[in-house]
Amino acid sequence: MADVVSLHKDHEQPESPLASHFADGILRLTLNNPPANALSIALLEKLHAAFDAAAENREVRVLIIAAYGKLFSAGHDLKEMTARRSDPDRGRAFFEQTMRLCADLMLKIQRLPKPVIAEVDGLATAAGCQLVASCDLAICTDTSTFCTPGVNIGLFCSTPMVALTRAAHRKQAMEMLLTGETVDASTAKDFGIVNRIVPKQYLTQVVNKYASVIAAKSPLTLKIGKEAFYAQADLSTADAYDYTIGVMVENMLARDAEEGIGAFLDKRHAVWTGE
Repeated sequence: MADVVSLHKDHEQPESPLASHFADGILRLTLNNPPANALSIALLEKLHAAFDAAAENREVRVLIIAAYGKLFSAGHDLKEMTARRSDPDRGRAFFEQTMRLCADLMLKIQRLPKPVIAEVDGLATAAGCQLVASCDLAICTDTSTFCTPGVNIGLFCSTPMVALTRAAHRKQAMEMLLTGETVDASTAKDFGIVNRIVPKQYLTQVVNKYASVIAAKSPLTLKIGKEAFYAQADLSTADAYDYTIGVMVENMLARDAEEGIGAFLDKRHAVWTGE
């Protein structure tokens, strides 16, 4: 449980590729791998550890992923990957490690029983765009941009495509993947990659407001709802209703639902226990 304790530090060491701050039930994770905030092996491992610790920490209600600098994230560390081409296997094992570590992180975000919000200011490209698309909510500045430019360098963004096609409409996702062109914040919102666009000076304030509102809800209800949201999305409509009927029945039997409904009827504030 040592990693859980570290969540209560204001910041990690400056040289760490990931900074953290925890207060009022909200864990803010800030990418700190300048200048591109590339998703290196070290940064991916730090993110995995932070999410694992947050999953076990009852005090953490909501997570925010932000970034220092002008770029949110330029995606995989191509210099780190290229350096491994001199390996006997031409880098195959390292490439597989990198892609698997990244894909597992995106799955971990989805499976985490707590909401995750992307706070985007700047360029989110390739796996950086994948990271934004994988979060439950995404809020960006009006100057942020997004792209999946792998096709321009002979490397189709196949793994970013998984998250992108589940956030954006298929035709629009394919447009980004085939052209490699950058889209602005307004287009990203139209495509479904982000929820809201705000002026730069209000970004953190707006994201913190969203996080605070969500953090005030029953943690058990958020866990149930997030899990059900992703599970039903892959089912047929009829199967989705069958599944969610069972979810709602179990949810109704939870102590927090009993408390919440009782508080609503009694016109008082609910006291959540997470049970």
